[in-house]
Amino acid sequence: MTTSSNLIASDIEAYLKVHENKDMLRILTCGSVDDGKSTLIGRLLFDSKMIFEDQMAAIEKDSKRFNTTDNAFDLALLVDGLQSEREQGITIDVAYRYFATEQRKFIIADTPGHEQYTRNMATGASTCDLAIILIDARHGVQVQTRRHSFICSQLGIKHVIIAINKMDAVDYDQSTYQKIKKEYREFAQDLSFTDVRFVPISALKGDNVVNESKQMTWYPGSTLLKLLNTVSVTQERSDSFRFQVQYVNRPNLDFRGFCGNIGSGEIRVGDTVVALPSGKESRIKSIVTFDGELEKAGAGEAVTLTLEDEIDVSRGDMLVRPHDKPHSVSHFEADVVWMTEEPLCVDREYAIKVGSKSVYGYADAINHRVDVNTLEKQPAGQLELNEIGNCHFAVTEPIQFDAYDVNRSTGSFIVIDRLTNVTVGAGMIRNSIEGQKKKSHDFSEFELEMNALVRKHFPHWGAKDISKG
Repeated sequence: MTTSSNLIASDIEAYLKVHENKDMLRILTCGSVDDGKSTLIGRLLFDSKMIFEDQMAAIEKDSKRFNTTDNAFDLALLVDGLQSEREQGITIDVAYRYFATEQRKFIIADTPGHEQYTRNMATGASTCDLAIILIDARHGVQVQTRRHSFICSQLGIKHVIIAINKMDAVDYDQSTYQKIKKEYREFAQDLSFTDVRFVPISALKGDNVVNESKQMTWYPGSTLLKLLNTVSVTQERSDSFRFQVQYVNRPNLDFRGFCGNIGSGEIRVGDTVVALPSGKESRIKSIVTFDGELEKAGAGEAVTLTLEDEIDVSRGDMLVRPHDKPHSVSHFEADVVWMTEEPLCVDREYAIKVGSKSVYGYADAINHRVDVNTLEKQPAGQLELNEIGNCHFAVTEPIQFDAYDVNRSTGSFIVIDRLTNVTVGAGMIRNSIEGQKKKSHDFSEFELEMNALVRKHFPHWGAKDISKG
C-alpha cells in the first residue's frame, strides 16, 4: 500500500517525485520486555492502512496458531517474524519496517526488551534519529527502561518520545500517567536528550497512536503519529569529508576504483584528497555510481572514487581533505557497551574494527562503569554482560577517527573475540590519548594468535602473565 494521494490517480510520476523528496526519519522502539513495542509498530501500520490484505490474512491465521493474545488479532506478529519470537511472544532480533505518510517517510527499528538481547538494541539504535521509549503503565520505569535510555543518550540520539503504553490496563488513569512522567523526567535530566515528549497510549486498543483517544480526553497533546510527522530532527552531520575504503575494484587494466560510503561531507571531481595512513595526495578523477558518473557526491552515498595518480590505497584506508584530517593515534578513550557473558578485562586482546579497518588491541584501563539506575560512575576492574563503562584502549597500529560526538560514522567501533569472531562489544570514541608509549606487551600477530590459544585454556591469565610465561 501507499499513502493516499490524488497524484497517484492523475500523475504517478509526479507522485513518485514528491514521495522521493520526502524527509526520511529513522526511528527506534525500545524499552523493557513486554512493554508493547512490536504491538505499537503493528498498530501504526494497521491504523495507517499500510498492511496488504494477504498480510492481514496471514497474521489472523498465525494469531490463532500461536495464541499469544487469546485468539485475538496479534499486531505484534507483523514485526516478530522469527519462529522463536512468535512462540514466546517476544522480540529477539532487530526488525526493520518501512512506511510513509503525507508528510515524511519512516524506517522503524523494533528492538528487543530482554536484558539478554541488549546488544541487539544497541545495534538498532546506532543508526536512528529518534527513539520511542515505551513504558508499561502498570509497572512504570524499569531497569531496562533506564539502560535503553542511557544507551540512546550515549549513541547520540537527541530526540525521544516516551510512550506510556497499556493505559487501558490502568483504566486510563491520569494520575498514573503523571507519576510515570515525573519519575522519568527526574531520571533523564542528566542524559544528553534535547527534546523529550510524553504521550499516553494503548497500542492494543489504538488510543492516541494514530487516532485520538476518546478515553483520555484529559490529555491535551498530539497523537504519536502526529508527533512523528511534526517533530523537527536536525541532522547534526559533520562537514568534514570522510571516505572509508571498503573495497578496491580492479575489473581490468584501465580501471582502479575505491568503493565505499561517504561518511560525512561532500566531494567533487578535481578535489584534492589525501590517503591515510600513507599521507599520499592525489585528485579525484571520477565519481562512479550504478546510475553513471557524478560531478559531486555527499554524505550517505555509496560511490566508487577513482584518482588521477596511482597511489597505494587499500581496504581500511581513509580518504580525507589535506587540511582537515582526523585523529591518527594508537591510544584512545571510549565508552563501551559490553555484549557477551565473558567480561571485558584489562589487557585481554581483541580484534577492534573501526569502519572497514581492523586492528588488534586491548583495554589498558577501565576508568569506570555506569550504574544505569542512578547514572553514577563506579570503579570497575572489568565490564560484565550489558554493562556500560569508560575505557582506555591501545591498538597495535594507529587508527583514523573523529570523536563520536563530532562524527558518528568515524567515531564508532566494535570489539571482536579473536577465537570465535563474535562481536562482544560496541564502542563510541570520546577522545584521543596523545603521547603514550606502547607497552612492552604490544604483540606481533603471531604472538597474539598464541596468546588467544593460551587464553582459551587459561582464561584467568592477563596479558602480562602470558608475556612473562
